[in-house]
Amino acid sequence: MAWESYNLDQIAHDLVLDHCDKGAHNQAYKMRTAASYGLERFWGEQLRLYDKKKDVYFPTAASNYWADTWQRFCQLLTSAGINLPNDKVEPTDREAIKRITDYLWRFDDKQRKVALAVLIQLCDCMVWWSQRYKPSKADNDLEGDEDE
Repeated sequence: MAWESYNLDQIAHDLVLDHCDKGAHNQAYKMRTAASYGLERFWGEQLRLYDKKKDVYFPTAASNYWADTWQRFCQLLTSAGINLPNDKVEPTDREAIKRITDYLWRFDDKQRKVALAVLIQLCDCMVWWSQRYKPSKADNDLEGDEDE
């Protein structure tokens, strides 16, 4: 078996760079945690993060980040021969939500293990890039040290 990196680090970099200035900075850490709980929970988090105003749901920066990550993850796995549902679903579409979660719960065990390993590694890369693009307190403190 030959090693294939699938450009995880580059995908992670691009996702973080696309979302780091939209108020979703800390989501990569939450994604890494959610990945450990399974594909179903990771997929569903994008729906939970919608903002509900009266009876209408609006996507947030966080929900968009999760949705974009899931989409890129699905594209990545498709190139490896693993197909996951990648349908756009609204938080009010209970039938579609049930269909996708049922599919993910019945997903082939061997492919599930591979998918979770890839997802966890993708999230680890995203956490690393998030750290690099997040201004550190030490960086901010150095700005005033020039006169001293």
